Amino acid sequence: MRLRVEFTTEPFDLDEAPQHALVAREVIEAAELDAVDVGPFGNTAEGSADAVLTAVDALLRKTLESGATRISLQFNVIAEGEA
Repeated sequence: MRLRVEFTTEPFDLDEAPQHALVAREVIEAAELDAVDVGPFGNTAEGSADAVLTAVDALLRKTLESGATRISLQFNVIAEGEA
C-alpha cells in the first residue's frame, strides 16, 4: 500500500520559519519517501505505508518537542498507477 500525507505544524510565523517547521522539514526530507513537497503553508510526502507511517511518527514526536502546538494531518491511499 502507498500513502500520501499532507501536514502542517503551528503556530505559523510568516517572518521566520519556527523551529518546529524546520524540524518537520528535516524529518520528512531525511525519510525514505518517494516524493516530498515542502512549502510555507503545507507539506506533502508520498511513499510506502511503512515509510510514511514511520516518518509521521518521527514528525509528530520531534515537532512537538520543538514547540509545535498543533499538527494537522491528512492521509490518502494512493491507488495503483496513480502518481
